[in-house]
Amino acid sequence: QVQLVESGGGLVQAGGSLRLSCVASGRRFSSYNMGWFRQAPGKERDFVAAIPYHGGNPYYADAVKGRFTISRDNAKDTVYLQMNALTPADTAVYYCAATHRARGSDRDTLSTQDEYDYWGQGTQVTVSS
Repeated sequence: QVQLVESGGGLVQAGGSLRLSCVASGRRFSSYNMGWFRQAPGKERDFVAAIPYHGGNPYYADAVKGRFTISRDNAKDTVYLQMNALTPADTAVYYCAATHRARGSDRDTLSTQDEYDYWGQGTQVTVSS
């Protein structure tokens, strides 16, 4: 089992920034690809960003490319999502997720939520206009 705990959400004005963190425990963090997904009110949960277990070749949804940056610190068992130039459209609950490296580290795999075995409880991000 992998336990994931997100933090860093909150209320921010449009144009502002937030950094989300997700701390993992229970298994070897460096063996897991990590992803961020989000779910806005009344909508399905969507892919935001993912980073392979080795820290290279991150992937982003088109809606956040150039504004969000995913990174990981395997020594701290933590994955981050730096979010800049936020807009009200970014308002959502943000979820951290983990999938074992054996499933593959390509974009198709890491952008598909069904490929993830472990999920955090989510952290609310609200962007006011």
